[in-house]
Amino acid sequence: MSDDKKIIIDEDWKSQVQAEMEALKHEAEDTGTSSEVTPNSASAPGVGQSMPPATFEILITSLATEALMAMGQVPNPITGKTEANRGQAQYLIDMLDMLRQKTKGNLAPAEDDLIENVLHQLRMLFVTVAANAAAGS
Repeated sequence: MSDDKKIIIDEDWKSQVQAEMEALKHEAEDTGTSSEVTPNSASAPGVGQSMPPATFEILITSLATEALMAMGQVPNPITGKTEANRGQAQYLIDMLDMLRQKTKGNLAPAEDDLIENVLHQLRMLFVTVAANAAAGS
C-alpha cells in the first residue's frame, strides 16, 4: 500500500469514531442519561494532558489502533517507525472478536455497530496486507 492510502484509511477511521461518539453524546442528551463523552479533568501522574473517560468506544478504538500499527498501517507513536507484525495483528483482531462475543446483547446499538464495523474493516485490511506480503515474498 502506498503512504497516501495509509493516511486515508487512518483518517476515515478516526472521523467515523468521532461521529459515533458525537451520536452517542446526542443520544444520551435525548434520553437524559449521563453517558460522558467529554474528557474528564483527571490527569495522569506527570503528564499535563487530560485523559478521556473510560468507555467501550475508547477500548475498541485503542485495540483497533494497535492492530493497525501491527499491520504496518500506522507508525508506532514512540519510535515513529512503521513496523509489521501479522501475528500481533491477528491476536488483536481475535481479542476484539472475543469482546464482541462476550458483550453480545449488552451493548447499545451504536456500540454494537462500532465493534462490528471495526472488526470487518480490520479483517479486510488484514487479508489485503497478508496478500501483499505473500506477493512480495
